[in-house]
Amino acid sequence: MATTQEVRQAERYEPQVIEPKWQQIWEETGIYSNVQEDPTRPKWYHLVMFPYPSGNLHIGHWFSYAPADAAARYKRMRGYNVLFPFGFDAFGLPAENAAIKHGIHPRVWTMQNIAHMKKQLRSLGGMFDWSKEVITCLPEYYRWNQWFFLQFYKRGLAYRAKAPVWWCPTCQTVLANEQVIDGRCERCSSEVYRRDLEQWFLRITAYAEELLRFDGIDWPERVITMQRNWIGRSEGARIVFRSEQGDPIEVFTTRPDTLWGATFLVLAPEHPLVQKLTTPERRAEVEAYIDQARRRSDIERTSTEREKTGVFIGAYAINPVNEQRIPIWIADYVLMQYGTGAIMAVPAHDQRDFEFARAFGLPIVVVIQPRDRTLDPATMEEAYDGEGVMVNSGPFDGTPTEGGEAIRRVIAWLEERGVGRREVTYRLRDWLISRQRYWGTPIPIVYCDHCGIVPVPEDQLPVLLPEDAAFMPTGQSPLITHEAFVNTTCPQCGAPARRETDTMDTFVDSSWYWYRYLSPHENERPFDPDKVAYWTPVDQYTGGIEHAILHLLYSRFWTKALADLGLVNHREPFLRLFNHGVILGEDGEKMSKSRGNVVDPDDLVARLGADTVRLYLMFIGPWSQGGPWSSRGVAGVQRFLQRVWALVTETLDMPVDTAEDEQARALRRLVHRTIKQVTDDFETFSFNTAIARMMELVNELSRLRETTVVRMPVWREALETLVLLLAPGAPHLAEELWQRLGKPYSVHQQSWPAYDPALAAEETVELVIQVNGRVRDRLLVPAAIGEDEAVARARELERVQAYLAGKRIERVVYVPGRLVNFVVSDAAD
Repeated sequence: MATTQEVRQAERYEPQVIEPKWQQIWEETGIYSNVQEDPTRPKWYHLVMFPYPSGNLHIGHWFSYAPADAAARYKRMRGYNVLFPFGFDAFGLPAENAAIKHGIHPRVWTMQNIAHMKKQLRSLGGMFDWSKEVITCLPEYYRWNQWFFLQFYKRGLAYRAKAPVWWCPTCQTVLANEQVIDGRCERCSSEVYRRDLEQWFLRITAYAEELLRFDGIDWPERVITMQRNWIGRSEGARIVFRSEQGDPIEVFTTRPDTLWGATFLVLAPEHPLVQKLTTPERRAEVEAYIDQARRRSDIERTSTEREKTGVFIGAYAINPVNEQRIPIWIADYVLMQYGTGAIMAVPAHDQRDFEFARAFGLPIVVVIQPRDRTLDPATMEEAYDGEGVMVNSGPFDGTPTEGGEAIRRVIAWLEERGVGRREVTYRLRDWLISRQRYWGTPIPIVYCDHCGIVPVPEDQLPVLLPEDAAFMPTGQSPLITHEAFVNTTCPQCGAPARRETDTMDTFVDSSWYWYRYLSPHENERPFDPDKVAYWTPVDQYTGGIEHAILHLLYSRFWTKALADLGLVNHREPFLRLFNHGVILGEDGEKMSKSRGNVVDPDDLVARLGADTVRLYLMFIGPWSQGGPWSSRGVAGVQRFLQRVWALVTETLDMPVDTAEDEQARALRRLVHRTIKQVTDDFETFSFNTAIARMMELVNELSRLRETTVVRMPVWREALETLVLLLAPGAPHLAEELWQRLGKPYSVHQQSWPAYDPALAAEETVELVIQVNGRVRDRLLVPAAIGEDEAVARARELERVQAYLAGKRIERVVYVPGRLVNFVVSDAAD
């Protein structure tokens, strides 16, 4: 008859059985759902960037969510009241384009994908609170997009204006800058061009100065730098040149101290004065250049790699500081939507202007001489943009430029003469939210021939997106052809009116969704203010660096606007931000179907179990960096979990009947040191090293398994600690083993193990214990142990004593931190 021990040894680790079992128990017991406010515990709101439901979850999603889930579980075990919600960014082009490709209505496609993705997420074993779920394409959510729009409109933060957009004549649609490649549509390769359309904007520029400040938040320096560069604050002067006909041409410059070196003006091809000032003999060439410029994206036009192009329009302007007559050119590197659409060119002191002047034979005048050499325009190989002394600058000759004194004096001089003024400008432009597509939030505006632009009254929200509208792209919003939607009555006068047919940019949906998580089914307000006061701002936000500019900048703007509306009591949405890396294919390349290196998480879970996949994604490398997928690596993690399973299940019934010895004390020190190290690693999201620490502990437990330590109290302590440490990363396995250890449900409701600082701080080393050069045992000892104590502890080991019995110790060889070797001879010798 088989013993209990033999039965346990035969039992296999079967995640395919264990994981569905515990997922069902978690759901039935509601262990993660309906998280409520609890003033007795510190709160922790952990937010992950929610996905577009345009297809199945891929391994990259798992790399975002599995470590984040482990971090949230860890915080819960540390005693925090943790909110870890989830939802779907369900409107917008990704979902709409996928629906168009598959010939299915966007709503049907989106909701089908959401259902499948939720199934995948549950297989992950995440502690998401599904009672807080948000789906942005549902009226109960987008109604509040419309409500916020109306509040912004009342405060002047939402407005309508004409703006240029990219137009593809073949696809009959507006394109984003990123969809224009070498002047052609990325979809059909047709040449594209600019069109001016009436668009709706949000006045994010009203917050430009505040958005440059990051006080009180812990964000990666890289993201902060990217946002500051995007906002692009510049201090300088706005200066008025005039055409020979008297037309004012305003330019902005950060270096007004170089004005005397301006030898030509450059206008954006779209500048309104171009048509007026171009001379008849230059018109054909100018028109051809304008047409060419319209077909290039802003990114192409401003690239420093491109050869400079431009056309002289035949007209001249007057430099206001020296009355010099200078030519006016157009060039596509000047953009109408940035600055004034005109620049003064100072080729001696700006590299872009220098290259342009050299290309077209335009004058170069040095007006800043460095102190260590003399610049000669004829021999200069590049522009000089450093400090020095002003020259060829009339009344300012000899003025030093260091410290900005020259700039301040020149601006004061310009202001006295009424030809310039001090100004701060920003690269940031207002947020264009109009989209001529179907799958988005309808903009709650009505156009009346009598009343003009009329906002939809709040009690008539939501303006529903009709489900029976055409959704194929035509260049205009498909809603234009839906008469029942378009035709309405004016809320003010009751006359026939027309609805706005543009929909909102999907970034509107993601600019406030974490507030809606708190009360996702509120009918009378966008969110519960009491819940917002308790839970927000978000304590930890995790996601990819690709959202550094748009989403994260818009979210900060939205929060500041809500604070000014009196709806929230903070001005930053996320206290901490962590950007994780990217999972690559096994070949080290970005995963793609064309490369054949895509990893299917569903297949992996079916074969290996979710815990193995989760733990491998945490172990693959630093979470901030990511790394290539490795079949060998994931197999190694699988073996590690099998070892953990065997250690616990095959020894948990061992009687505790042996007094602890030095090996036991060394193991306890290792356990406490492991707790400290894993704790420190979890605090910094260093999951890969946390798992490595646990692997070291398992290695030592495996080595000690054949010793009497398994019959000592420390063994049980070590097993229970190991299971608790594993719980955030391998939640199903930990739950099963915790139950088998006879502990109360659930392991995820237990406290994180504490460590004794004195034990944890004591670094240990493993000494090899030899007798006559042959290894007889090993001993964990403090790294700082002295020779006498090390020898004494080695002599106490039972296996060593057996080889020393009846022998005479001739000498002892001690190598600090490495070995003790007893050189012995027979006692009779």
